[in-house]
Amino acid sequence: MGKYLDGTGSVSFPALLIIISSIIICSAACIIAVAIERRRARKLMGRMMHMLDEAANGTFTVSQIDESMLSSLEFKLSHYIHATETSTKKLAQEKEIIKSLISDISHQTKTPIASLLLYCELLKEQDLDKEAASYVDALYAQTHKLHFLVSSLIKMSRLESGTIRLAPEHAEVMPLLAKAHGQFERKAMDKGIAFTVIPPEPGQTPKAFYDEKWMLEALGNIIDNAIKYTKSGAITLKATSFSFFCRIEVTDTGIGIAEEEQAQVFTRFYRSKDVSSEDGIGIGLSLAREIITQGGGYIKLTSAPGKGSAFAIFLPMEPPFFQN
Repeated sequence: MGKYLDGTGSVSFPALLIIISSIIICSAACIIAVAIERRRARKLMGRMMHMLDEAANGTFTVSQIDESMLSSLEFKLSHYIHATETSTKKLAQEKEIIKSLISDISHQTKTPIASLLLYCELLKEQDLDKEAASYVDALYAQTHKLHFLVSSLIKMSRLESGTIRLAPEHAEVMPLLAKAHGQFERKAMDKGIAFTVIPPEPGQTPKAFYDEKWMLEALGNIIDNAIKYTKSGAITLKATSFSFFCRIEVTDTGIGIAEEEQAQVFTRFYRSKDVSSEDGIGIGLSLAREIITQGGGYIKLTSAPGKGSAFAIFLPMEPPFFQN
């Protein structure tokens, strides 16, 4: 240390110059190192972006084979893309097989089921004894259930595969509710349930973009469930306009649905243990949600055991909200 000091005990000028030069050199080296690393990082990011662009365009190929990390990344990305393409092709093939199978089922079962229903109706008109009549009633009920199941599965499959597409139009909603009410009024009356359509607020004319045929089916499935699981009380239909959507509510005073089951009721073939003794196959709400979703809307359930249920259907008011 003494060699850097002058006679007064201070750092000598040459020593100070050496220290400053060392600091400058170290700083310059650090700056150069950082610049090189940044350049390498930018180059790596650029290459990765290029790889992702090629992957998105379907033109990606491994450009280098060495021991570098980038080469390893390219190799793994190549394998991932290949696996994804294989899975996509396999899924498309399976969808085609399912579509073909559904088409065959539709073609092969349509006539036999229609014939069974016809002959059951003819038998019901005959003068049968009590036991035979009960057999015919049971056969008719099961055949009708089979017809609904096959028909619903076909509709679901065609909607999911895109074979059938909804054709929404901007229209008033109250006529839709009136038609739904007319279809199920008798069924509700036979069970002693009050079934009403609540008029809109004064000055309101609820409108939405929807496919009348398919939305009537979705709404019908929800109403049918409401009647089925309501022993007494009332079912109401109501439409309300908002800025960006129209809400249709189907409210009942039925048995209600536990919170932990509310998401499951929209899955195919799900049936709660609380209603296992009731007639049904667990596909109506699933089909209803598929129709509503295909139309660019969504459905929400609010319910509690013993306190009834409220199904709210939200339909878009403007074309940009429609999802084909």
